[in-house]
Amino acid sequence: MKILLAGGGTGGHLFPAISLAEQLKYEEPQSEVLFVGTERGLEARMLPELGWSLKTIEMSGWAGLGFFDRLKVLGKLVKSFGQSRTILREFTPDVVIGVGGYASVPVLLAAKTLKIPYLVHEQNAWPGLANRLLGHWAKRVCLSFAEADRAFHSSATVLTGNPVRSAMESCPNLPEDKVCLLVFGGSQGARAINRAVVAALPNLSEWREKLEIVHQSGQLDYEETVRGYQEIGWPNVDVQPFIVDMAQAYAKATLIVCRAGATTLAELTACGRPAVLVPYPYAAANHQSVNAQAMAAKGAALMMEEADLTPERLAKLVGGLLHDRISLITMAGSAKRLARRGAAARILQECRTVLLEVS
Repeated sequence: MKILLAGGGTGGHLFPAISLAEQLKYEEPQSEVLFVGTERGLEARMLPELGWSLKTIEMSGWAGLGFFDRLKVLGKLVKSFGQSRTILREFTPDVVIGVGGYASVPVLLAAKTLKIPYLVHEQNAWPGLANRLLGHWAKRVCLSFAEADRAFHSSATVLTGNPVRSAMESCPNLPEDKVCLLVFGGSQGARAINRAVVAALPNLSEWREKLEIVHQSGQLDYEETVRGYQEIGWPNVDVQPFIVDMAQAYAKATLIVCRAGATTLAELTACGRPAVLVPYPYAAANHQSVNAQAMAAKGAALMMEEADLTPERLAKLVGGLLHDRISLITMAGSAKRLARRGAAARILQECRTVLLEVS
């Protein structure tokens, strides 16, 4: 099978796509995979390092732009649509999967005009505008959350879950001998979380010699975050701009403070890790808050809005959880029960079913 994976930009879109590619190569070693993204997205840096083929198109985002900037994006859409048609004609995929991100839009539109079947993978509990529109022509809309079904009235939807990298699905139980706090805000970091965690440390002084902190800061805030830990003198901390081996980081973690992107939640549930979720308040359609509420309602996480993210409140919440191992274990178990293991294999099976339907 030849599959083209369209989208990316952030880890939330890219990592499920990588999981699909890995699963396809595992199931069909002779298969062919091509990624299509942009030169500015995370895919441009990660995919060549991982050995995956990538073609780039000239496309940018739409959300939050003014009228004239949106006109420029429409001009890019026309150009990237032509680029996408060229890539599709050259690669001749059996099926295209849109994994989200603005790069997926022109590729899926081009696939429609070339009569190449495509699927949409929706990671969030409430989809963005692009996927709601593109879902109308998709042969399947693969959902990570059952709640997203209400957005696709006329589409063939299937609940598959969100693919995670294979190492996540073999994550061990919560560590018993060490206490580790994992902090991250997605592939690009989160300034509000970075600053709140560092500022909360004076209120966690009782954990000073016992708590290891692993912190993904993002590239822009790396130096500031390192300096903050140094000024406080926290003895056991590892700050990285970007954590490549997230499976290992999850395996070490006793508790996690993070954003509430859909891929992050899929990883939390696959690994069975308790978390304090701080949704990104400017996410499209406020989808991160919807995601976090869905987790919190099942007892798998606690949610704190960014507006409430003060160092004092965060320290009280984190400190209280670290003292209450029973609650941590209960949350971890609830998270693990929400995991939809084998999501990548289910999506690939939907691809095969679609190919049988159109043949």
